[in-house]
Amino acid sequence: MSRIRVGIFGIEGKMGSEVRRAAGATDDLEVIGGVDLGGQREQIAAAQVAVDFTHPDAVMGNIEWCVPRGISMVIGTTGFTQERIARVRELCSASPGTGVLVASNFSIGAVLMMQFAAKAAPFYPSAEIIELHHPNKADAPSGTSATTAGRIAAARATAGMGPVPDATVHDAGARGAVVDGIHIHGVRLQGLVAHQEVLLGASGETLTIRHDSFDRASFMPGVLAGVRWVVGHPGLTEGIETVIGL
Repeated sequence: MSRIRVGIFGIEGKMGSEVRRAAGATDDLEVIGGVDLGGQREQIAAAQVAVDFTHPDAVMGNIEWCVPRGISMVIGTTGFTQERIARVRELCSASPGTGVLVASNFSIGAVLMMQFAAKAAPFYPSAEIIELHHPNKADAPSGTSATTAGRIAAARATAGMGPVPDATVHDAGARGAVVDGIHIHGVRLQGLVAHQEVLLGASGETLTIRHDSFDRASFMPGVLAGVRWVVGHPGLTEGIETVIGL
């Protein structure tokens, strides 16, 4: 059985090096090389799939280089706006045999947390999110928390719910960011990796749904599943739910 040839953007970074270790321990994936800041993308020109855990400022350039060359991509870099997603769709349409998988989180537990939050949201008038990450994370709020907020908001809208109750008048920034009507509070702290709490409240009770990634190894089952998936699924796939059968 021929192995899938994998290139890694950000191969010397914390996530990239973990991808190299995890993929290198499999029988069906082969890491052929990687690119770091200032490196030449041609180093991974023979890859079938490129994995990207870099920076929001770099990821679009990597996509625009890979997709026209027929190199599929698995992307964990965050900072994707609707405009960026539209551009990725456009690139995939112009290269119909190429797949791109973009996910805000590759942890199976985090994906389940988002699904549980959306399922519970219609039962609780109040909803807020606290996301906690290491201090080297470039974006805030995190992609995972923004995705979660969107799913909570969609579930509330389907249920005909109004805005989250909030009588705050004097804020000074303490109420956090607002994504689709849901407040998100970001923490950046040494000692953390990736953590999120969804807080839901109704009269007389609260429900807390929390997920913790204590080690970057927790993302690898989702990343490797994504690499195997994307070679056979052209076009854009958002999130790993379909990949893992949810």
